[in-house]
Amino acid sequence: MTHQEYHPPDGGGAALPGADVIVVGAGAAGLFAATWAARTQRTLGRGVSVVALDGARRLGAKILVSGGGRCNVTHRQVSERDFAGSTPPAIRKVLGRFGVDETTTFFRELGVGFALEAETGKLFPATDSARTILDALLSAARIAGVRLVHPAPVTALSHGDDGFRVVSAAGVFVAPRVILCTGGKSLPKSGSDGSGLALAESLGHSLARPLVPALVPLVLPGDHWIRTLSGLALPCRFRLVSESGKTLAESAGATLCTHTGLSGPATLDISRHWLVSRVHLPAARLLLDWLPDVDGAALETLLVGAGARGVLAALKPWLSERLVRGLCTEAAAPPTGDLPRDARKRLVAVIKGLVLPVEGDRGWNVAEATAGGVPLAEVRLDSMESRCCPGLHLAGEVLDVDGRIGGFNFQWAWASAFVAGCAAGRLGA
Repeated sequence: MTHQEYHPPDGGGAALPGADVIVVGAGAAGLFAATWAARTQRTLGRGVSVVALDGARRLGAKILVSGGGRCNVTHRQVSERDFAGSTPPAIRKVLGRFGVDETTTFFRELGVGFALEAETGKLFPATDSARTILDALLSAARIAGVRLVHPAPVTALSHGDDGFRVVSAAGVFVAPRVILCTGGKSLPKSGSDGSGLALAESLGHSLARPLVPALVPLVLPGDHWIRTLSGLALPCRFRLVSESGKTLAESAGATLCTHTGLSGPATLDISRHWLVSRVHLPAARLLLDWLPDVDGAALETLLVGAGARGVLAALKPWLSERLVRGLCTEAAAPPTGDLPRDARKRLVAVIKGLVLPVEGDRGWNVAEATAGGVPLAEVRLDSMESRCCPGLHLAGEVLDVDGRIGGFNFQWAWASAFVAGCAAGRLGA
């Protein structure tokens, strides 16, 4: 079957022919899964019969905005430790099927070069444009023989003795195999609006909860002094601690003060842990270390040595005056002149572990990923096939796996979609 993009007329259309494999969602995971399903069919000597349905008029919106429009395709080094959600051994098994080398080889064969951001380990297309990645994915699908049908939002998905019935705005499709690649709830305007999670539930799956935004800026109270530092960026460390002081999660790196609170990579990485803790461990606290490379004892020695020069002079090499004044106010410590012992102790505590009164987050419209989803325990890891609904495969963000910032969520999409696509293509006919 040659590639074609079908755009249904307003009001939908008549039922279209069935297929061996239907992919619901044609974003990163969906295009990848469809391509590998079609490639597998071709390798086995079968006619290609793969249809990918998507609700968007223009495909790939989420790809195009990722990485600030640059698309952080993957990371130099990826392991299960870079992810949260389902169990590390399960995540490791899927990642092991399609790693970073396989990812870069796939795209290089489509003419995509890569540039390594040495400081962070992130891999971007050499063009520095997400459009390059989207074009490569669409080209791979075209060459493989995938049929793309859009805009065709799927409104119902059912399973019976004769396979799956997929109801969409383009008509009704039937197939023995379906791959669900609808994403989670982040960036709903891109089509990742949670509808795929509802489809998974309708076929017997549970959802790991809470479903909360991941990789999302955090919001502080309107009168909090950090909000007056908007635009200030510096390296910091976050630590989420239990009521007893046990460290539950950590993140470190660039941190940005904003007019609503905190953002930047370190904030985004800790956000899902903080938001999940609100449900399971409401007494947990989020602490911010403004000088992660200076331990508490060294900082106290530095402040003692400052004497009459005062805190502003002592901390000038590391922290801005605006920030130091805010920290001093928080600790009830004088920013200039001699620093009494008790004030010094309070200031060290505030600099090394300011308790953040987080009110919330910027929400799904800003979040880059979803925490929660279908647990990996409910799929067969060698095929990503549902244990609840035979013939259904799942890949990407619809599953309960979310990575830290740096290309990890894309690598999860590539790996899980490869496994699902190959299995569905092999078993679909």
